[in-house]
Amino acid sequence: MTVSLEVAEGVGTLRLDRPPMNALDIATQDRLKELAEEATRREDVRAVVVYGGEKVFAAGADIKEMQAMDHTAMVLRARALQDSFTAVARIPKPVVAAVTGYALGGGCELALCADFRIAGENAKLGQPEILLGLIPGAGGTQRLARLVGPSKAKDLIFTGRMVKADEAKELGLVDRVVPADEVYAQAHAWAAKLAQGPALALRAAKESIDTGLETDLDTGLAIERNWFAGLFATEDRERGMRSFVEEGPGNAKFL
Repeated sequence: MTVSLEVAEGVGTLRLDRPPMNALDIATQDRLKELAEEATRREDVRAVVVYGGEKVFAAGADIKEMQAMDHTAMVLRARALQDSFTAVARIPKPVVAAVTGYALGGGCELALCADFRIAGENAKLGQPEILLGLIPGAGGTQRLARLVGPSKAKDLIFTGRMVKADEAKELGLVDRVVPADEVYAQAHAWAAKLAQGPALALRAAKESIDTGLETDLDTGLAIERNWFAGLFATEDRERGMRSFVEEGPGNAKFL
Protein backbone atom coordinates (compact mmCIF):
# COMPACT_ATOMS: atom_id res chain seq x y z
CA MET A 1 0.00 0.00 0.00
CA THR A 2 1.22 3.53 -0.78
CA VAL A 3 -0.32 4.91 2.44
CA SER A 4 -0.76 3.14 5.76
CA LEU A 5 -2.38 3.95 9.10
CA GLU A 6 -0.58 2.72 12.20
CA VAL A 7 -1.94 3.42 15.69
CA ALA A 8 0.05 3.63 18.93
CA GLU A 9 -0.63 5.55 22.16
CA GLY A 10 -3.79 7.03 20.72
CA VAL A 11 -1.87 8.46 17.75
CA GLY A 12 -2.58 7.38 14.21
CA THR A 13 0.34 7.79 11.81
CA LEU A 14 -0.68 8.31 8.19
CA ARG A 15 2.52 7.12 6.51
CA LEU A 16 3.22 7.80 2.85
CA ASP A 17 5.28 5.00 1.32
CA ARG A 18 5.78 5.33 -2.41
CA PRO A 19 9.54 5.36 -2.99
CA PRO A 20 11.63 7.12 -3.94
CA MET A 21 9.85 10.50 -3.64
CA ASN A 22 6.32 9.67 -2.40
CA ALA A 23 4.81 11.08 -5.60
CA LEU A 24 1.09 11.51 -5.04
CA ASP A 25 -0.47 9.59 -7.90
CA ILE A 26 -4.21 8.91 -8.15
CA ALA A 27 -4.01 5.63 -6.26
CA THR A 28 -2.12 7.32 -3.42
CA GLN A 29 -4.60 10.19 -3.30
CA ASP A 30 -7.53 7.77 -3.07
CA ARG A 31 -5.82 5.71 -0.38
CA LEU A 32 -5.03 8.86 1.59
CA LYS A 33 -8.70 9.84 1.57
CA GLU A 34 -9.77 6.36 2.63
CA LEU A 35 -7.40 6.28 5.59
CA ALA A 36 -8.10 9.87 6.65
CA GLU A 37 -11.76 8.94 6.86
CA GLU A 38 -10.84 5.83 8.83
CA ALA A 39 -8.79 7.94 11.26
CA THR A 40 -11.81 10.20 11.64
CA ARG A 41 -14.08 7.28 12.57
CA ARG A 42 -11.79 5.31 14.85
CA GLU A 43 -12.17 6.02 18.55
CA ASP A 44 -8.69 4.68 19.30
CA VAL A 45 -7.22 7.42 17.09
CA ARG A 46 -7.26 10.63 19.13
CA ALA A 47 -4.57 12.55 17.20
CA VAL A 48 -2.81 12.08 13.85
CA VAL A 49 0.71 12.42 12.43
CA VAL A 50 1.20 12.71 8.66
CA TYR A 51 4.67 11.44 7.75
CA GLY A 52 6.55 10.58 4.61
CA GLY A 53 9.55 8.84 6.12
CA GLU A 54 13.08 9.87 7.05
CA LYS A 55 14.15 11.17 3.64
CA VAL A 56 11.18 12.87 1.98
CA PHE A 57 7.68 14.00 2.89
CA ALA A 58 6.20 14.12 -0.62
CA ALA A 59 7.73 15.66 -3.72
CA GLY A 60 4.41 16.43 -5.38
CA ALA A 61 2.06 14.87 -7.87
CA ASP A 62 3.04 12.12 -10.30
CA ILE A 63 3.92 14.36 -13.25
CA LYS A 64 4.12 11.50 -15.76
CA GLU A 65 0.60 10.45 -14.80
CA MET A 66 -0.66 14.01 -15.07
CA GLN A 67 1.05 14.61 -18.41
CA ALA A 68 -1.07 11.88 -19.95
CA MET A 69 -4.32 13.56 -18.82
CA ASP A 70 -6.21 15.96 -21.05
CA HIS A 71 -8.61 18.70 -20.01
CA THR A 72 -11.62 16.40 -19.84
CA ALA A 73 -9.78 13.87 -17.70
CA MET A 74 -8.67 16.55 -15.22
CA VAL A 75 -12.13 18.10 -15.04
CA LEU A 76 -13.34 14.68 -13.93
CA ARG A 77 -10.42 14.18 -11.51
CA ALA A 78 -9.84 17.63 -9.98
CA ARG A 79 -12.63 17.36 -7.39
CA ALA A 80 -11.45 13.95 -6.23
CA LEU A 81 -7.91 15.35 -5.93
CA GLN A 82 -9.10 18.15 -3.67
CA ASP A 83 -11.38 15.82 -1.72
CA SER A 84 -8.49 13.53 -0.79
CA PHE A 85 -6.64 16.43 0.83
CA THR A 86 -9.77 17.90 2.39
CA ALA A 87 -10.37 14.56 4.09
CA VAL A 88 -7.09 15.10 5.96
CA ALA A 89 -7.90 18.73 6.76
CA ARG A 90 -11.28 17.72 8.16
CA ILE A 91 -10.06 15.03 10.53
CA PRO A 92 -11.78 16.35 13.69
CA LYS A 93 -8.72 15.64 15.83
CA PRO A 94 -5.32 17.31 16.21
CA VAL A 95 -3.16 16.65 13.12
CA VAL A 96 0.56 17.36 12.82
CA ALA A 97 2.67 17.08 9.68
CA ALA A 98 6.17 15.66 10.23
CA VAL A 99 8.10 17.10 7.29
CA THR A 100 11.49 15.80 6.20
CA GLY A 101 13.19 16.52 2.90
CA TYR A 102 11.03 17.74 0.05
CA ALA A 103 7.44 18.87 0.54
CA LEU A 104 6.66 20.30 -2.87
CA GLY A 105 3.46 20.85 -4.80
CA GLY A 106 0.96 18.33 -3.52
CA GLY A 107 3.37 17.50 -0.70
CA CYS A 108 3.31 21.08 0.52
CA GLU A 109 -0.47 21.15 0.11
CA LEU A 110 -0.74 18.01 2.23
CA ALA A 111 1.33 19.62 4.99
CA LEU A 112 -1.01 22.63 4.83
CA CYS A 113 -3.90 20.33 5.78
CA ALA A 114 -2.38 19.76 9.23
CA ASP A 115 -3.00 21.88 12.31
CA PHE A 116 0.72 22.07 13.11
CA ARG A 117 3.85 21.48 11.07
CA ILE A 118 7.19 20.25 12.42
CA ALA A 119 9.97 20.39 9.83
CA GLY A 120 13.44 18.92 9.78
CA GLU A 121 16.42 21.15 9.17
CA ASN A 122 16.71 19.41 5.78
CA ALA A 123 13.17 20.29 4.71
CA LYS A 124 12.43 22.21 1.51
CA LEU A 125 8.89 23.37 0.83
CA GLY A 126 7.25 25.07 -2.12
CA GLN A 127 4.50 25.26 -4.72
CA PRO A 128 6.34 24.88 -8.03
CA GLU A 129 3.25 24.29 -10.19
CA ILE A 130 3.71 27.62 -12.01
CA LEU A 131 6.91 26.17 -13.54
CA LEU A 132 4.69 23.58 -15.24
CA GLY A 133 2.28 26.20 -16.54
CA LEU A 134 -0.20 25.34 -13.79
CA ILE A 135 -1.37 26.54 -10.38
CA PRO A 136 -1.71 24.49 -7.21
CA GLY A 137 -4.82 22.33 -7.50
CA ALA A 138 -5.08 20.52 -4.17
CA GLY A 139 -5.85 23.53 -2.00
CA GLY A 140 -2.58 25.43 -2.23
CA THR A 141 -3.96 28.76 -3.42
CA GLN A 142 -6.49 28.72 -0.58
CA ARG A 143 -4.82 27.09 2.43
CA LEU A 144 -1.43 28.71 1.89
CA ALA A 145 -2.94 32.21 1.63
CA ARG A 146 -4.98 31.61 4.78
CA LEU A 147 -1.91 30.40 6.65
CA VAL A 148 0.78 32.92 5.66
CA GLY A 149 -1.26 35.75 4.12
CA PRO A 150 -1.90 36.60 0.45
CA SER A 151 1.36 38.45 -0.29
CA LYS A 152 3.63 35.69 0.95
CA ALA A 153 1.48 33.06 -0.74
CA LYS A 154 1.67 34.92 -4.04
CA ASP A 155 5.45 35.15 -3.75
CA LEU A 156 5.73 31.37 -3.37
CA ILE A 157 3.08 30.50 -5.95
CA PHE A 158 4.01 33.12 -8.59
CA THR A 159 7.72 32.21 -8.51
CA GLY A 160 7.47 28.49 -7.76
CA ARG A 161 10.56 28.82 -5.58
CA MET A 162 11.50 26.41 -2.82
CA VAL A 163 12.18 27.63 0.70
CA LYS A 164 14.37 25.94 3.25
CA ALA A 165 13.13 25.12 6.73
CA ASP A 166 14.38 28.30 8.41
CA GLU A 167 12.69 30.58 5.86
CA ALA A 168 9.55 28.44 5.98
CA LYS A 169 9.40 29.05 9.72
CA GLU A 170 9.96 32.78 9.24
CA LEU A 171 7.08 32.84 6.75
CA GLY A 172 4.80 30.91 9.11
CA LEU A 173 4.66 27.95 6.75
CA VAL A 174 6.05 25.64 9.44
CA ASP A 175 5.78 25.99 13.20
CA ARG A 176 8.91 24.28 14.48
CA VAL A 177 12.28 23.32 12.98
CA VAL A 178 14.21 20.44 14.53
CA PRO A 179 17.09 18.12 13.54
CA ALA A 180 15.93 15.87 10.72
CA ASP A 181 16.32 12.70 12.76
CA GLU A 182 14.02 14.07 15.47
CA VAL A 183 11.09 15.10 13.27
CA TYR A 184 8.89 12.06 13.70
CA ALA A 185 9.63 11.64 17.41
CA GLN A 186 8.74 15.24 18.15
CA ALA A 187 5.64 15.12 15.99
CA HIS A 188 4.48 11.93 17.68
CA ALA A 189 5.15 13.43 21.11
CA TRP A 190 3.09 16.52 20.24
CA ALA A 191 0.23 14.35 19.02
CA ALA A 192 0.47 11.91 21.94
CA LYS A 193 0.21 14.74 24.44
CA LEU A 194 -2.97 16.03 22.81
CA ALA A 195 -4.30 12.47 22.53
CA GLN A 196 -4.54 12.53 26.32
CA GLY A 197 -6.78 15.59 26.23
CA PRO A 198 -10.57 15.99 26.09
CA ALA A 199 -11.51 14.70 22.63
CA LEU A 200 -14.77 16.61 22.25
CA ALA A 201 -13.31 19.90 23.44
CA LEU A 202 -10.38 19.52 21.02
CA ARG A 203 -12.83 18.77 18.21
CA ALA A 204 -14.88 21.82 19.19
CA ALA A 205 -11.81 24.04 19.26
CA LYS A 206 -10.63 22.84 15.85
CA GLU A 207 -14.02 23.23 14.18
CA SER A 208 -14.62 26.63 15.77
CA ILE A 209 -11.28 27.97 14.52
CA ASP A 210 -11.36 26.40 11.06
CA THR A 211 -15.01 27.15 10.30
CA GLY A 212 -14.86 30.58 11.92
CA LEU A 213 -11.98 31.64 9.68
CA GLU A 214 -14.17 30.95 6.65
CA THR A 215 -16.98 33.25 7.74
CA ASP A 216 -17.66 36.65 9.34
CA LEU A 217 -16.96 37.41 13.00
CA ASP A 218 -20.57 37.26 14.16
CA THR A 219 -21.10 33.85 12.59
CA GLY A 220 -17.79 32.65 14.00
CA LEU A 221 -18.83 33.79 17.48
CA ALA A 222 -22.12 31.92 17.10
CA ILE A 223 -20.23 28.75 16.18
CA GLU A 224 -18.00 29.19 19.22
CA ARG A 225 -20.95 29.91 21.49
CA ASN A 226 -22.84 26.81 20.42
CA TRP A 227 -19.84 24.53 20.91
CA PHE A 228 -18.97 26.19 24.25
CA ALA A 229 -22.47 25.64 25.64
CA GLY A 230 -22.69 22.14 24.19
CA LEU A 231 -19.54 21.01 25.99
CA PHE A 232 -21.33 21.53 29.30
CA ALA A 233 -23.18 18.31 28.51
CA THR A 234 -19.97 16.25 28.38
CA GLU A 235 -18.33 14.05 30.96
CA ASP A 236 -14.96 15.60 30.12
CA ARG A 237 -16.23 19.03 31.17
CA GLU A 238 -17.46 17.61 34.48
CA ARG A 239 -14.14 15.82 35.04
CA GLY A 240 -12.07 18.85 34.11
CA MET A 241 -13.92 21.28 36.35
CA ARG A 242 -14.07 18.86 39.28
CA SER A 243 -10.33 18.29 39.03
CA PHE A 244 -9.68 22.04 38.88
CA VAL A 245 -11.71 22.66 42.05
CA GLU A 246 -10.30 19.71 43.98
CA GLU A 247 -6.71 19.46 42.73
CA GLY A 248 -5.92 22.75 40.99
CA PRO A 249 -5.37 23.48 37.27
CA GLY A 250 -3.76 21.05 34.86
CA ASN A 251 -4.36 17.80 36.73
CA ALA A 252 -7.46 16.44 34.99
CA LYS A 253 -7.26 13.00 33.37
CA PHE A 254 -9.52 12.58 30.36
CA LEU A 255 -8.90 8.91 29.50
